[in-house]
Amino acid sequence: MRRGLSIVVACAALLAAWAGPSWSQALPEPSHETADPPGLPAIGKWMLTAQGVPSDWLGEIYEGKILREPINVIIVDEAAASPQDATARLLEAAARAGYPVRLGHSAGYQAVIDRQLYAQLPKGWDDAISNEVFELSNNHGRIFGPHRLGQSYLFTGAFSRERVDPFRWPGHRYASFNQARDDFAWRLDLATAYKAAGFVGLDNALANDPRLTTGDHDGRAMVLRAGR
Repeated sequence: MRRGLSIVVACAALLAAWAGPSWSQALPEPSHETADPPGLPAIGKWMLTAQGVPSDWLGEIYEGKILREPINVIIVDEAAASPQDATARLLEAAARAGYPVRLGHSAGYQAVIDRQLYAQLPKGWDDAISNEVFELSNNHGRIFGPHRLGQSYLFTGAFSRERVDPFRWPGHRYASFNQARDDFAWRLDLATAYKAAGFVGLDNALANDPRLTTGDHDGRAMVLRAGR
């Protein structure tokens, strides 16, 4: 989802230092919709805009319907020493797995974990983590958290694949949620301490809604865990 060019690309360590606290507020329908996967806190079903409403992939119309962007990744870090450490570890691992922070994407998103709002990581004004530059077709995503979970830290994520065609308008189009989720998860599993631990259902696939769709999303989030 292209938004423009950034004049500064912050490094992962600086982004970690900027990781601010979460905040709570009353959320409008259906922003408060959550799922209750076993052993985890209530997980917000949708990536939200800065206004606290479910994101619509910048107004993309897919098969005649408005796209809604689901949460499709959950990450639990059991080894981090602090919220800042958890953030730095995850961003460094993502970069090692081929998903560094890259400019050229819309930003300012948030998500709900256990009835609290968490701002997106990375925090640059047009940054996301992505496996390619925005001029090419790419998988990209935003991470939300960290949320304290006992002695661990939990993040959620929303990942999507966009197909880039400079000869069409708009040049950046939605391609898949599942492809991006699976690629990000398995790359982390292969290259880092974050290992795939299976799927959990979040009940956030819209199949029969007359106005809204979640594309190919299957209603599940991939869980990754980094052990001690």
